[in-house]
Amino acid sequence: MNNDSSTSGADRQNISSGGPLEAVAGYSRGVRLGNHVAVSGSTTLGPDGVAHPGDCYRQAKAIFELIEGVLNEAGAQMSDVVRTRSFVTDIAMTEDFVRAHGEVFSDIRPASTLVEVSALIHPDLVIEIEVDAIIS
Repeated sequence: MNNDSSTSGADRQNISSGGPLEAVAGYSRGVRLGNHVAVSGSTTLGPDGVAHPGDCYRQAKAIFELIEGVLNEAGAQMSDVVRTRSFVTDIAMTEDFVRAHGEVFSDIRPASTLVEVSALIHPDLVIEIEVDAIIS
């Protein structure tokens, strides 16, 4: 992860995961402002392609690990997550997603949304997840 708060003001922390599209598209993987942390839609797309092509459960687990790293860099934890938004390319994958989400959030129980979308940025991606956290 890479912390870049110099261009954004002292109370704003921009966090990069080094994803291939962050600099090109002009976004941060995560942003902390005050006690709020927003983590951008995250996938398993990396410089070498997509990890776990077509596997919703394994992609979700890897994404949650990425998200946890972003949150930690921002001074937050998974227990600070208050909302998850997840996008799958086939709603029939719900069971795999629910299993992965439940393994991470069964005791935290954030507000959560799951929707089907027609496609993600790469054909081997089947899920994208974003979260919001509030540090107490």
